[in-house]
Amino acid sequence: MLSVSDAQAIILNLVQPLDNQQDTEVVELLAAANRILAMPVTSTLDFPHWDNSAMDGYAVRYEDVQHSSSEKPTVLQIVEEIPAGYQPKSTIEPGQAARIFTGALMPAAADTVVMQEKTRREENRVFILAAPKPQEFVRHKASFYQAGTELLPAGIRLNTSEIAVLAAAQCPQLNVYRCPRVAIFSTGDELVTVNQALQPGQIVDSNQYALAALVRESGAEPLLLGIVKDEPAALEKVITHAAAIADIVLSSGGVSVGDYDYVDKILESLKAQIHIQAVDIRPGKPLTVATLPAPQSVKDAMNRVSTCSPVYFGLPGNPASVLVTFWRFVLPAIKKLSGIKEGWEPVFLKVRSHDELRSDGKRETYLWGKLHLIDGIYEFHKAGGSHSSANLINLAQTNALAVLPPGKALISPQEEVQVLQLIIP
Repeated sequence: MLSVSDAQAIILNLVQPLDNQQDTEVVELLAAANRILAMPVTSTLDFPHWDNSAMDGYAVRYEDVQHSSSEKPTVLQIVEEIPAGYQPKSTIEPGQAARIFTGALMPAAADTVVMQEKTRREENRVFILAAPKPQEFVRHKASFYQAGTELLPAGIRLNTSEIAVLAAAQCPQLNVYRCPRVAIFSTGDELVTVNQALQPGQIVDSNQYALAALVRESGAEPLLLGIVKDEPAALEKVITHAAAIADIVLSSGGVSVGDYDYVDKILESLKAQIHIQAVDIRPGKPLTVATLPAPQSVKDAMNRVSTCSPVYFGLPGNPASVLVTFWRFVLPAIKKLSGIKEGWEPVFLKVRSHDELRSDGKRETYLWGKLHLIDGIYEFHKAGGSHSSANLINLAQTNALAVLPPGKALISPQEEVQVLQLIIP
């Protein structure tokens, strides 16, 4: 049985990023939020676009005011008023100044701005009551960014600040990676949809909804293939179809060692290469990871979204196991596939535990709960109730998983614990 770290290494080695030539599309800026930039962006604009004032005050020549003080103020003639968006008409001569406002263009020959709080105005004259620093409160052209150089690199997620930068740089369209396509289905004769009345022995297929939400949060496109009965022929048909339309295939259930667990056998019959069948983790021990062969039929080959072999994740059937194995193994794979340049691995923090945390010490154990900021220090609060892999209810509002490594059966209250953050960056 593989360790968690070895399983992660195998998975990330299997997954290859989308191709920056074949797997890209052009989108409008307003549709680019949360997308991954496929090509570096440059701009024809300098930032700032021109020398401008960072303060309301007076544009002056430094050599005129360098010895100013409240006892011996420098008196300058005001020759122009320059609000933001106005093109200055004057050149500042010795003994002159221009009234200027934040963001306004600097007039010719002026090299410094004196903030208005250090001046006194009398009609068309201004008294400079303190010596400024040379070039004080002047934002120089191209001091933030020089036109023609790289503005944003490829392989980053476009969040709010990047969208703002691109708008300011007048980039109305962008080349981004297409969204990875993730096929999702659930296996089991006992499963029903949310709209069906429950009969004795049946359970609602919550896994498909949970996985669809997680896939969408990760920036990928979920392809829902429904519930598949525990029948080899039905499983083979849906796996073959999923391999033809998706980059990643997620199934839940059917990967343990029961009489009706057919997934691994079907994968072998389809000539898939199975890389993982069990991981030393609780919950989530039965985990199948395989690479599926290229589609055989002409129709499936034409529908294929990528030239790379799709990666198959056969997740356990219990809902807590599904969520934990997704957060721990599938999410990093989707992030790498999506074209993000770096930072695929899960983010762990060392925090203080509010509660006593226990495991049997045999496997790497994940306990769900919430991070709270207490007096400036993050503290992990374990969710109440049973931490059974079948208990979905107390997973609500979870934002972190506490990790107890093998051999560590107890973490006492106020002791340090490593947690996996569940916020998708």
